[in-house]
Amino acid sequence: MKAIESFNLFGESDDLPDVVHCETIAARSVRHDWEFTPHRHARLHQVLLVARGGGRGTFDGETRPLEGGSLANVPTGCVHAYSFTPGTEGWVVTIPAEVLDEGLAEGEGLRPLLARPCVIGGTEEIETTIKAIFTAFEARKFARAHELRARVALLAGLVARAIARAAPGDTPAESTLQRRFEALVETHYAEHLPVAAYAARLGVTPTHLSRVMRAATGAPASAAIQQRIIREARRNLVYSNLSVSQIAYALGYDDPAHFSRVYRRATGLSPRQFRQKTEAAG
Repeated sequence: MKAIESFNLFGESDDLPDVVHCETIAARSVRHDWEFTPHRHARLHQVLLVARGGGRGTFDGETRPLEGGSLANVPTGCVHAYSFTPGTEGWVVTIPAEVLDEGLAEGEGLRPLLARPCVIGGTEEIETTIKAIFTAFEARKFARAHELRARVALLAGLVARAIARAAPGDTPAESTLQRRFEALVETHYAEHLPVAAYAARLGVTPTHLSRVMRAATGAPASAAIQQRIIREARRNLVYSNLSVSQIAYALGYDDPAHFSRVYRRATGLSPRQFRQKTEAAG
C-alpha cells in the first residue's frame, strides 16, 4: 500500500546539506512535467513565490489557485501538491526547521503564523529578500552561511507579517509553554498520552497547561492532542492508499472501530465516508 511520500527538497528525496536551498520553480518542474504529486517535508519549511504564470496548489487537502505574485507558505509536515502551467517562473526557498527555529524568538508570535499552510499575495519586499537569498546562495562568499541565516530570518518575519495582514485580527498568541507542549505533541501524538503525562514532562499541572492552551487557542490541551491525531488521519485518508485499519494502527489505535468512532465524533464523518467524499470531489 502506498503511504504519503516524504521529500527533503522540492520533489527530491536527497538530504539537505546546506543552510538553505534555492531553486527556481522551473528548474525541477520541467523534470516532473510541471506536476508534483502529494508529498510532505519532514524537517523542512518552504516558501514559494510565483513571478509569472501559475497553476494550483493543494495544501492539506485545500486547493488554492496560484498566479503571478502568489506566495505559498508550506510548513513542516504539510501535505502539498502542485500543478503548474508550463513556463511558470518563480522561486522556491527551502529552509531546514532547525535554521528557521534559530531565527525565531519566543513570544513574538511568528511561529503560529508560519505554521499555517496558506497562499497569500507576495510583496515587493519579500521578492527582494528572496532574490538576495538566491544571490548569497550562489555566490559562495566568505560569511555566506551567516548571511543566509540572517536573510532567512528576515524572510520569515516578512512572510509572517504578510500572513497576519491577510487575516487581520486572527493573529494567535504564543507562549513558551504552548510551544513546548505542541512540540511534545508532535513527537508523541500517536502514543495517546494523557494531558497529565504531558504536563508532568513540562513541569506544570494539567490544569495550568489546559488554562494556557485555552487562552491561546480557545480549546483545552486535550483538544490539541486530538486535533493532531485527526489531522494526521485526514492526511493519510486523502493522500495515501492505506486502509482505514492500517491508518488506525499507525496512529496508535489497537481497535480500528474505536478509531472510526473518534474520527466521526471529531469530523461528523466516518473515515470511509470522508475518503469517499474527497475522492468524489477530486
